[in-house]
Amino acid sequence: MPAQNAPTDAAIEQGGVSRPRARVALLIAGLILVALNLRPALSSLAPLLHQVSDDLGLSAAAAGLLTTLPVFCLGIFAPLAPMLSRRFGAERTVCGVLLLLALGIALRTQFGALGVFVGSVVAGASIGVIGVLLPGIVKRDFPAQAGTMTGVYTMALCLGAAVAAGSSVPLSEAFGDSWRLGLGFWLIPAVIAAVAWWPQTRANHHANRAVYRVRGLLRDPLAWQVTLFMGLQSSLAYIVFGWLPSILIDRGLSPAEAGLVTSGSIIVQLASSLSAPWLATRGKDQRLAIFLVMGLSLVGLFGCLYAPLSGLWGWAVVLGLGQGGVFAVALTLIVLRSADSHVAAGLSGMAQGFGYTLASMGPLAVGVVHDLTGGWAAMGWVFAVIGVAALTAGMGAGRARLVAVRSERVDG
Repeated sequence: MPAQNAPTDAAIEQGGVSRPRARVALLIAGLILVALNLRPALSSLAPLLHQVSDDLGLSAAAAGLLTTLPVFCLGIFAPLAPMLSRRFGAERTVCGVLLLLALGIALRTQFGALGVFVGSVVAGASIGVIGVLLPGIVKRDFPAQAGTMTGVYTMALCLGAAVAAGSSVPLSEAFGDSWRLGLGFWLIPAVIAAVAWWPQTRANHHANRAVYRVRGLLRDPLAWQVTLFMGLQSSLAYIVFGWLPSILIDRGLSPAEAGLVTSGSIIVQLASSLSAPWLATRGKDQRLAIFLVMGLSLVGLFGCLYAPLSGLWGWAVVLGLGQGGVFAVALTLIVLRSADSHVAAGLSGMAQGFGYTLASMGPLAVGVVHDLTGGWAAMGWVFAVIGVAALTAGMGAGRARLVAVRSERVDG
């Protein structure tokens, strides 16, 4: 069934109530601030990984686990999001979990290796819960502008990742060469976002507190294609977050230079993360857009891995354009393939729960292959296998159809 035939949220939920512009502006600002905090806990570690490993005595395998663990937690804790949302409401859950994210970031700076690992689990779990809830909020509150708002949300997410990747080493140096303070700094934006989001916890979006249930997603082939595409493209993204600085350092760059290149590549994602969803929704389906952005991602990855360093910045730009676009399109597919906000929330939980669990295998595979081969030359095979699999899933997910499930009201 074509996506444009989907019933609107207003028709399903009878929620077509106009809101003051100031309230809408406050909601958009809150969404942006929340999104800014969904990647710094992940991207801030990679440029400091060598320093953290040396200080704590971590082996290469343990360092690889440290890059994989938060991504794995994104997936395994994602199913908590719908349960918490039903119990406390989506807005209150987001606010509370932002404070939990700040706690996780703080834990990474204390109690040695144990604190780093436990804090990474808490941070990853927090990001996983929030990441599941935001697409449903976008679908509910901006049904007619879902693609544009997804692009804005993704742009903010990429900006947070870029700033953290590029500034973690300078922050560490500014704080007396302390990686703990360089990592711990990022709890401050999380607390600020929680304060900015607080007014949303007082909004009465559904006065009757109706509860909806979505069944059958796990039996729907299209839902699995969306899930596989989300997970496989995310796997490449988290390889970049976790390992690109180490790859570039071993190719001859300093830690600060490697962090700057990674940050620059992520900053470029701002352009494609905002434009790709808009372009993807202009055609009859999203398959061409998926092919283009996945192609750019793979070309950029291979360039950063194998091409001469003299052209590194060019390859980093290509990589950024591809990865910003592919992630934004993946999030847009969750909204476009859903009939209403409840289905969108359910599909978001499935795509990010199973998807991020799958995505965590990418950084782990890179660490294992590096240990087995003693270098980075074989990584091209890892990139190619993941990329081709993502493209295959994307061709199915990009078709203009809806998942064959609907939400059911179970409590008035």
